[in-house]
Amino acid sequence: MELRPTRGLSGRVLRMLQDEPVRPMPLNGSWLGFAAAACAASAVLALAIWVSAHVHPDPVLRNVALFVHLASLVLGFGAVLVADYFIILWVIRRFTFAEAIGGVARLQMPIWIGLLGLVLSGVLLNPDLAGGMTRVKLVFIALLTLNGLQATILGRRMEASAGELSVQLLIWGAVTTTVSQVCWWGSVWIGFWNASSTL
Repeated sequence: MELRPTRGLSGRVLRMLQDEPVRPMPLNGSWLGFAAAACAASAVLALAIWVSAHVHPDPVLRNVALFVHLASLVLGFGAVLVADYFIILWVIRRFTFAEAIGGVARLQMPIWIGLLGLVLSGVLLNPDLAGGMTRVKLVFIALLTLNGLQATILGRRMEASAGELSVQLLIWGAVTTTVSQVCWWGSVWIGFWNASSTL
């Protein structure tokens, strides 16, 4: 494969991506892996909802959970915004494709930790499960989880493309980003609304 001359670290990373041999996609990058992870994640969310309806924490524990909830929001949503910023930098040609994808990949861990922290701490916040807004927020969280899992497949296929993205991959990426932003902002707004209505 003929390579264009490149300079610096970004050039070396791009050459490494292009020189990678074609390998079978691992389980966490396949639709079979997605289906298994989606079932497991759905079971965890269902368990969290059930526990939240049967647990009544004291005010001190609830305040601790609220702090963890807010910290998890900062961690998870902040990482999502930075990841999307990396993609924007690639679109406007301030980052190479390898730099953008590499940066997004490094942010997956804080995103998942933040989302998990939101779910676990939310169990102790006495959510109003009968309220319409709370149910919409739960749908957003479920969509965020499934969207994040399928984004793993998207990321691996983008890496395999080495920057030569098809229209299908571009549309897939745009839809994934839109769903992520709508669900994160929607969850934040509903959380703010619920908190304001209790004041």
